[in-house]
Amino acid sequence: MHTRRRGSSGSDRPAADEPPEWSDVDSDAIEARVVDLAEQGHDPSVIGLKLRDEGVKGTPIPNVKLATGKKVTEILEDHDASHELPEDLKNLMERAVGLHEHVDANGQDHQNKRALQNTESKIRRLVNYYRGDELDADFTYTYDNAVELLD
Repeated sequence: MHTRRRGSSGSDRPAADEPPEWSDVDSDAIEARVVDLAEQGHDPSVIGLKLRDEGVKGTPIPNVKLATGKKVTEILEDHDASHELPEDLKNLMERAVGLHEHVDANGQDHQNKRALQNTESKIRRLVNYYRGDELDADFTYTYDNAVELLD
């Protein structure tokens, strides 16, 4: 929705139900590394990339869920290291704040006014999705509220 009418391309992950033989790191070490990366301020998607590229003790972790049985966000919730906002909502709010500042400075930029409307529409839909579970029941999106949460 609200895209440039282009499809997504890329390769699919191979179907597997157990971690590869060459990646034999125990799950406790992986969980400790996930929590350590979260404390450094990394988002769950970045944590997955770092584990894939850098690994734990030099051994890459191609898939955290296969290696530990839990997703990165589940590990963070178990260790009370999760962020207050879901990652997708936080990223959209950052984009909306940047667009709002740009539109304030450049009022004639109609293309970015439309992009701001689309982004805020996505945010409102996501807030409705997360309301009650990961957000307060009375949470509503406003620009001022987003600026306050992101600082």
